[in-house]
Amino acid sequence: MKNYERKEIYSTEKTTDLAQNYKTIIAGLGEDVTREGLEKTPERAAKAMQFLTHGYAIDPLEILKSALFTEDHSQMIVVKNIEVYSMCEHHMLPFFGKAHIAYIPNGKIVGLSKIPRIVDAYARRMQVQERLTDQIKDCIQEALEPLGVAVVIEAQHMCMQMRGIEKQNSFTTTSSFTGAFEKNKTRKEFISLISNKLS
Repeated sequence: MKNYERKEIYSTEKTTDLAQNYKTIIAGLGEDVTREGLEKTPERAAKAMQFLTHGYAIDPLEILKSALFTEDHSQMIVVKNIEVYSMCEHHMLPFFGKAHIAYIPNGKIVGLSKIPRIVDAYARRMQVQERLTDQIKDCIQEALEPLGVAVVIEAQHMCMQMRGIEKQNSFTTTSSFTGAFEKNKTRKEFISLISNKLS
């Protein structure tokens, strides 16, 4: 059995424990946990949280290693506008946006669908955007040993929009580069490709 397939199967023990904790939290907020609208909320929340953090059970390296191919291609490969949904570890509120990823092969390429899969594997954990950006880059670098990797993530954070500073139009951009992308010319080409719409 490959250790990267997503399974929407919930642990009965974990669901029961989490649901009890959610019930305590809801009651602690002053709500009546026995009323119709909230009666099943603790269990639903317990299952939702398990789904939102299912990345802990996935090995991103295995995702990439399952679809490596020998190919004599040495130009930049870019996958952009990958949807990102994650959970801020500081406030347990969502952040979401887009990831743009590129690599320059060094004799090996990977099936294109695997790149969004590793984004999801790392994003579906308690995260900070900075770490998420580095983890994606490091995983691709380790699995493919390319000439370079570039990762840029643009995201909106609900901890900034719903609470605290309450700035609804703010975006956070993080980037991480290795190898050839540390050179200004290559990095500029990547930024240009993810910034422009191709006709």
